[in-house]
Amino acid sequence: MKYSAVFTGLILLTNLIGTMSAQQKNTYSPELLWQLGRLSEATVSPDGQQVLFGITYYNVEDNKGNRELYVMPVAGGQPQQLTHTEINEANAIWRPDGKKIAYLAPVNSEMQIWEMNPDGTENKQLSFVEGGIDGFKYSPVQDKILFIKTVKMDKNTQDLHPDLPKAEALITEDLMYRHWNAWTDYSYSHVFVADYPNFSAVKDIMEGEYFACPVPNYGGMEEINFSPDGKTIAYTSKKKKGKDFALSTNTDIYLYDIASGKTRNISAPNQGYDLDPVFAPNGKFLAWGSMETDGFESDKKRIFIHDLTTDVTADYSLNFGESADNFLFSHDSKTLYFISGTKATYQLYALDVAKKQIRQITQGQHDYRSIALAGDKTLIAVRESMEVPADIYSVDIAKGTQTQLTFINKELLQNTASITVEERWVQTTDGKQMLVWVILPPHFDKDKKYPAILYCQGGPQSAVSQFFSYRWNFQMMASRGYVVIAPNRRGLPTFGKEWNDQISLDYGGQNMQDYLSAVDAIAKEPFVDETKIGCVGASYGGFSVYWLAGNHNKRFKTFIAHCGMFNFESWYGTTEELFFANHDIGGAYWQTPQPKSYAFSPHHFVGNWDTPLLVIHGGNDFRIPYTQGMQAYNAAQIQGVPSRFLYFPQETHFVLKPQNSILWHREFLNWLDRWLK
Repeated sequence: MKYSAVFTGLILLTNLIGTMSAQQKNTYSPELLWQLGRLSEATVSPDGQQVLFGITYYNVEDNKGNRELYVMPVAGGQPQQLTHTEINEANAIWRPDGKKIAYLAPVNSEMQIWEMNPDGTENKQLSFVEGGIDGFKYSPVQDKILFIKTVKMDKNTQDLHPDLPKAEALITEDLMYRHWNAWTDYSYSHVFVADYPNFSAVKDIMEGEYFACPVPNYGGMEEINFSPDGKTIAYTSKKKKGKDFALSTNTDIYLYDIASGKTRNISAPNQGYDLDPVFAPNGKFLAWGSMETDGFESDKKRIFIHDLTTDVTADYSLNFGESADNFLFSHDSKTLYFISGTKATYQLYALDVAKKQIRQITQGQHDYRSIALAGDKTLIAVRESMEVPADIYSVDIAKGTQTQLTFINKELLQNTASITVEERWVQTTDGKQMLVWVILPPHFDKDKKYPAILYCQGGPQSAVSQFFSYRWNFQMMASRGYVVIAPNRRGLPTFGKEWNDQISLDYGGQNMQDYLSAVDAIAKEPFVDETKIGCVGASYGGFSVYWLAGNHNKRFKTFIAHCGMFNFESWYGTTEELFFANHDIGGAYWQTPQPKSYAFSPHHFVGNWDTPLLVIHGGNDFRIPYTQGMQAYNAAQIQGVPSRFLYFPQETHFVLKPQNSILWHREFLNWLDRWLK
């Protein structure tokens, strides 16, 4: 009995110490986010034995980051750091024979190609291209190399007025004079091909064309590929200019024959996006992602495969309901691997090319964001979730088992308490079921009441999946003591085409009711203080915040809107990619009759505003110009609504500089605390 009593006491003491230890763990802070190593895409060596990847670490004091390159065995083990510099190595890839690793690094402020041995020795500059290089790839047979660089094509002010060399002005008679975050520099990104390794016989394969590849503004090297025999280059381009570019999403896949110098368009019949061509190793097939509707940037991305022997293109995803991305052929060309969404997660899939049958490989509460092939049985992929930042995983293709290979932030996070993410299904006002993520704070106590935040997603067609965001970070919000309500409202992908497409022309309609259904359902939970609920969001989420501020019927105690649309008429007149506005809003505000979506504009409901509002905007945001935020803030101020304006003159639609990001998080969290605690 004495022994039993002592043993029981030890167990109780151990449990108490464990509980105290857990409660003493750190929680996420703005500063912690910028200590995390951020993983770049992983690539596998030609022999399938090693993984190459980059990790970026940020120095908050210097207000910048630095990426270093690493390799590790595909089977797992300790990563080996290859570079030890103060410069940013980028675009790291294997040479086809596996004997060299190549990457971009700056030389006199211009990016050039460098090569080194797989162990990091014998770094040597390979390219000396005037103006620098923005990306590159080897020919599979290693006789040529392609690269992209900008070529000045249009006339600037000095060309038009050479006697005024110091004049600072933009003169234009067309649209697309600015895009996303930059004014025009009169240049276009072109694809060049050269002999390897001496960079002789350099050829601009788009010479004289006023078009770009990759497609502005966020396309990359995934839009360009060599054929297996090295004789053909497939690339993506939207061969439209000015107003035509602004009004259309009609990109196409072009095949350039290196020997003849001839180019042909193989996707001309399709009027929407055609993107990211990938050759099969046997040289017979070319796969790409294709959207049907011109002007709809979030249409279902279908799997198109072109048979190069018959010149016939077919849709291989007719019976597959979601978009597909990140295409990768197996070594025998019989299988196409890709990433697709299902119920607010992103998983790995396999398409049997001959049978046109698709199989889901992975399961779980996570997002995959890139894939590479290691032999015939294994995929190497980058995976993340709301709970943990990205790491590299090995995936058994047949079994779907997933093995973590890297543990980049393990040491930093091992003493940091994490959130709990729960999946809830809420009935909407039209009788459908909606997935809502409920994110609970660290050390969650079900008997305690917590203030809550409704998170409104941007996009508008961008899933509230298992992403780990460095701005809208759910770890950060919940660690501050908030329950986060994150609905996959109408207009978000991974729940079928009908659910995704419904939001177009209905901005203030069903999806807003979905938000209210979600917050009303979760507010009934005993651990939620229904008298202390806030509402936050960016971009379309920022618009949602402004709209809900005038239509929430006292549900919310405070609002935070980042880069949101406030006045649809003034926004239409100042945004750049007009295809987006035309598809989702319905067209210009001067049309007769005016598209009904303009009735959803938040400025119509501003007279109902009576709830504290924080407005955040970036000065270089050209998708939703900062004057939208100014209008909202000024309207709140004039009406005496408690409000605050956080403006970043040099930031864009996003906040990317470390110190600005920390400031953003501090202001964001302090504003919530001020009104909800």
